[in-house]
Amino acid sequence: MIEILDPTELPRARKAGALVAHILRTLRDRCEVGTNLREIDRWAQTMIVEAGAQSCYVDYEPSFGRGPFGHYICTSVNDAVLHGRPYDYTLADGDLLSLDLAVSHGGVVADSAVSFIVGDAKPAESVALISATERALSAGIAAAGPGARIGDISHAIGSVLRAAGYSVNTEFGGHGVGSTMHQDPHVPNTGRPGRGYRLRPGLLLALEPWVMADTAELVTDADGWTLRSATGCRTAHSEHTIAITDDGAEVLTR
Repeated sequence: MIEILDPTELPRARKAGALVAHILRTLRDRCEVGTNLREIDRWAQTMIVEAGAQSCYVDYEPSFGRGPFGHYICTSVNDAVLHGRPYDYTLADGDLLSLDLAVSHGGVVADSAVSFIVGDAKPAESVALISATERALSAGIAAAGPGARIGDISHAIGSVLRAAGYSVNTEFGGHGVGSTMHQDPHVPNTGRPGRGYRLRPGLLLALEPWVMADTAELVTDADGWTLRSATGCRTAHSEHTIAITDDGAEVLTR
């Protein structure tokens, strides 16, 4: 299903996006050496509930996961890149942490992810990975606008990632959002310009470039959810929800 919001619904989408941005910013500021992933999950739960919003993850049970996700946020560390299920792990100096959050507020979903390095250490490989996903996300946003096509976004994202020397996995990518979290159209992280669904004002898209340092192959963790690099290399993931408007792409989760 491709859902197009009425212009009167855009203010609710902005509020949902602002909430997700606020929670991720707060969590990033709180995460330090010694923070436990389960503690991050509890913080996210508290902020979501206090805002009167609903988690998109707790009861989420798609075909690619094993049972309901059961947590409020994805916490992916180092070689984990997507769907990281919070567990009893204490963050160490130099860990690369990705936080991915989706909530529904006012009947509209917003979805965003951020990757950052915990503590004082700044491994060059981790810095490069994060930078590549952030630059790819910016390129994808710049390519989005009324009349553009999904392939234009995918091509822009993929061009940045490949230029940075990374392989691109197309098993998971961006997607439409609206009243539910995962909708059509699918937005691969590489593609051909001028192809795919033509963007219309009112369409909400979650764009999410992610990369692994030396592979494009994923493996699923024993928890049935967490996706890791097949080689154990480090990974990064950046994501924003955007709204297509008459004037271009508005970032809702900045």
